[in-house]
Amino acid sequence: MKIGKYLVTRFTTLAPPGVVPANPIKLLRMLNRQQTAFFLVAFFAWTLDAFDFFSVTLNIIEIGKDAFDFFSVTLNVIEIGKTFYKSVAHITWGITVTLMLRSVGAIVFGIAGDRFGRKWPFVINIAFYATLEILTGFCTTYGQFIVCRALFGVAMGGIYGNCATTALEDAPEDARGLLSGILQQGYAMGYLLAAAFNMAITHNQPYGWRALFWLAGFLPLLVALWRIFLPETKTFLSIEEARKAGKTKDEAGHEVSAAQAVIDSIRPTLKKYWMTLIYLILMMTGFNFLAHGSQDLYPTFLSNQLQFSTGLVTITTIVSNCGALIGGSLIGYFSSFFGRRLSIIIVLIAGAALIPAYLLPRNKTIMIGAFFQQLCVQGAWGVVPIHLIELAPDEFRSFVVGTAYQLGNLISSASSTIEASLGQRFPLESDSETTAIHRFDYGKVMAIFLACTYVYLLIIILLGPEKRYAKNDKDTATELINKGVKNDGAQSKLLATPEDGQKKQTLENA
Repeated sequence: MKIGKYLVTRFTTLAPPGVVPANPIKLLRMLNRQQTAFFLVAFFAWTLDAFDFFSVTLNIIEIGKDAFDFFSVTLNVIEIGKTFYKSVAHITWGITVTLMLRSVGAIVFGIAGDRFGRKWPFVINIAFYATLEILTGFCTTYGQFIVCRALFGVAMGGIYGNCATTALEDAPEDARGLLSGILQQGYAMGYLLAAAFNMAITHNQPYGWRALFWLAGFLPLLVALWRIFLPETKTFLSIEEARKAGKTKDEAGHEVSAAQAVIDSIRPTLKKYWMTLIYLILMMTGFNFLAHGSQDLYPTFLSNQLQFSTGLVTITTIVSNCGALIGGSLIGYFSSFFGRRLSIIIVLIAGAALIPAYLLPRNKTIMIGAFFQQLCVQGAWGVVPIHLIELAPDEFRSFVVGTAYQLGNLISSASSTIEASLGQRFPLESDSETTAIHRFDYGKVMAIFLACTYVYLLIIILLGPEKRYAKNDKDTATELINKGVKNDGAQSKLLATPEDGQKKQTLENA
């Protein structure tokens, strides 16, 4: 297809298919017990991973993590800075180094998940990041803190791909859009948990921010224990059966092991789908810039520039993430009926329009803007898991989904450090009562950063492909059994050209 014709189809293919939205309760009832258990264990693993990450941002100054653990850092940037006598910009490196190394974990645990199953790589991954979160609470120097966060980044990087595949690949096709939106909101739920426990724990016992990290490390171990008692996903078992039934031979015609066949097929698979993989990385770069640019430094903006109290900062972040929970679930649900790209584009435009309401108010009314801004940010994110799943080759799903997500994270990893460093170039005059506090105009930098990100992501989504209903996994497994998994790569077609997509999908925008 010529470039001109393709660009025209970017607009014509945005038209909704005219499908009547199904009752979400009815969609959830389609899940059997095993599918429900798979979804819940993935949701809680992703939530607690985010908890760990955001525990830093709430305490950056006092100290000087996939999502509960990540937010344990982001919510404590100020507190951590005080412990290690470091500036906000220094402590945000604990966030940056975590994001930079996540792609390593995505590759390692993604390949493991596609080769050895969704179960044990998932369990090992959770145990790894839980242990590192606990060790972070015992750090006594800034160097130890950075090393723990770096290793935690590797562990955190592996969790997303395995969570998405565990939660969605066995789920009924019609329910996947709704489940995708709910799953992604584990990230916002992790932020809420980190904020709530930070308020209840950090200043109410002698160990300060460290106790929050110990709690954030203990809870994921319960999820890992739960996953041990659940079986392997049926989709992976079907693909594994296809691999065993297929003829796995090298170029000389000699039979090779299934593990070697998987490894040998990665290179031709990347060669075949490199354009789509690059697109997914560019897309996830924009999404990660949007999330981290709007969230990571926001508590610091509230406490430093707006001089909000710790309690008011926590309440504001909780309100904003309530909006995120609602937005992600709703937009993920409606994307099954109005299309993935159109749904994302609508909330991107709305979010860009709400930037002033998110950053300009100087009193409690800013909570309204925070609520609706995060509704839009996480509304767009609610479509991401299912959009990635539909575009990824079936038998390399964990690898492609996790790697695209985390390479995007790698590129956007310096978001909070960039904002913090640039913000310090715009000092504000201090009040007579707060002369000892150095205040900076973080809001100005965040507004410009978010505006650029919204424009970039809007262009990427508008120009990109879409596969609203990927073919059934059972059909994929049957095809693999019939054709065999050979050394020339995956049999399942990732959307490489619009013409291929139109031939293979029931409902699809190329």
